[in-house]
Amino acid sequence: MDSIRIKGGKPLFGRIEISGAKNAALPLMVASLLTDETVTLSNLPHVADISTLTTLLCQHGAKAVMNGQTAAEGCSGGRALALTADRITNTEAPYDIVRKMRAGALVLGPLLAREGRARVSLPGGCAIGTRPMNLHVGGLEQMGATFDIEGGYMNAVAPNGLHGAEIRFETVSVGATENLLMAASLARGVTILENAAKEPEISDLIDLLRKMGAEIEGDGTDRLVIIGKDRLQGAQHRVMPDRIETGTYAIAAVITGGRLELTNTRAELIRSVLDILVEAGADVEETADGLIIWRTSPTIHGVDIMTLPYPGYPTDMQAQMMALMCICDGAAMITETIFENRFMHVPELARLGANINVHGHSALVRGVGKLVGAPVMATDLRASVSLVLAGLAAEGETIINRVYHLDRGYERLEEKLAACGANIERIAGN
Repeated sequence: MDSIRIKGGKPLFGRIEISGAKNAALPLMVASLLTDETVTLSNLPHVADISTLTTLLCQHGAKAVMNGQTAAEGCSGGRALALTADRITNTEAPYDIVRKMRAGALVLGPLLAREGRARVSLPGGCAIGTRPMNLHVGGLEQMGATFDIEGGYMNAVAPNGLHGAEIRFETVSVGATENLLMAASLARGVTILENAAKEPEISDLIDLLRKMGAEIEGDGTDRLVIIGKDRLQGAQHRVMPDRIETGTYAIAAVITGGRLELTNTRAELIRSVLDILVEAGADVEETADGLIIWRTSPTIHGVDIMTLPYPGYPTDMQAQMMALMCICDGAAMITETIFENRFMHVPELARLGANINVHGHSALVRGVGKLVGAPVMATDLRASVSLVLAGLAAEGETIINRVYHLDRGYERLEEKLAACGANIERIAGN
């Protein structure tokens, strides 16, 4: 396996172009199953999850063309993907593909809506906590589907098609909102989703579905009303900027005491993150194409955070902020309310000299004078990048192992950081 070597202590200065959002691109790709016409997505990030989902869609019968090349010719190297599912040839989403990422389970709703049946493996992804499918299954049952869960698969049929329903989620779920939103777009009648997720990625999906002919009300609220259509059409859509990548590089500027301009993004996407960074001692200038961020304080102030559904502080930015708080001049309490097992980066940060004590769903971070490089191991996607951030600030050399997690969600990370002065390189594995 590849690893990343960082020699820390160098402030970052320069400009970083933010890629398209992986977490938005994946449901947008799945939406192509709702029509027999072509859906073309631009500003697509070149990350492993995109390639994995392309493989899954192709085995359902979709044809994938990336920048003029078919999937068989190596379509994973570009930024504009055309997906055409003119005929669904297979309604099974196998374990070998879905186990690699939880987004694979999003094909459940579209397959049921279009074909009346689906066999989908229970999802995988990062080991950061349970990701129950009960909200997906329960909502689709209300819409007329029946389920038999056996052998790690969800076997679903809707012999009479899906119909509209009033569905209230017990808890806020981005994945369940996306799955039922897509299914409802092809269901008979009106579907109302209460306590729906409000993340920007949901709005991006709604934008595409509207271009495809869907009728949806309530964008940006927790109540979505979908009037189902008999069929949807093809469309062209640009994937929104990656707000998690934006926040990650914003923290990179602050943790190294540098100054970075982040382009192809919007400050509004990470307002909760920027508010914490300003409180910690940073300054932010919004630009027409993104933002500029730098540290104004000689030290980093400790700031408490709690992860919450959007517009609260994002769980996908918790590990990165913890890395920053490791070198604060006081202490910070970080509380995780979304995933119960998302502190796996704590022992690895401790190897670099961090002082962190975990108490249930909270971690007390006491700032230390400095971090010192050491070999560490990545446990999940966001934990991986928190170790990169810590390594950038640490004295000496840090070796991060199992960086395949990073490749699932960050495009050209080493290249982007190196261009801004980081001493970072990838070491090829055997």
